[in-house]
Amino acid sequence: MAAAGSSCGVPTWERKARFFLCIFGLVLSVYALHVELEKERNPDYRAMCDLGASVSCSKVFTSRWGRGFGLVQFLVAEDHVLNQPNSILGIIFYTLQLSLGLSVSARAAMFLVLSSWVSLVGSLYLASILFFVLEDFCMVCVSTYVLNLALLLINLKRRRGLAMFRQKAA
Repeated sequence: MAAAGSSCGVPTWERKARFFLCIFGLVLSVYALHVELEKERNPDYRAMCDLGASVSCSKVFTSRWGRGFGLVQFLVAEDHVLNQPNSILGIIFYTLQLSLGLSVSARAAMFLVLSSWVSLVGSLYLASILFFVLEDFCMVCVSTYVLNLALLLINLKRRRGLAMFRQKAA
């Protein structure tokens, strides 16, 4: 699994790519949270990503699907602590991807892959809500969907690389 120029058994390209993707995901998630909080505080707030009637991230973030994927509110009250903005889930996801990406253990690799699949399913669900229900385009949202797919591909490559390394060592 280790490549030339790597430390801790993680190829340099993977460390750099994961770092870039996770930091970009964190920035987008923090921005999404900022927009949602500002819009709640000031209904006249206009975010940089609000470019028009059908290109509005604040419309998406403040919709019912912007919290708990629009599903948690059916299980708990709308103001319950478990019904968090999706951006909080993004912050948790990208932080875990970044920190677990430092480990070369098989368990960490499996968790990275599983959490990436969950994020991709969530991305596909939210993308369908975005386009078919809200009939909107959210640049921040679509960017995170792309990041989630890229992280899945990196994580699958990591898992395959670890499996081949173990196979050679046996």
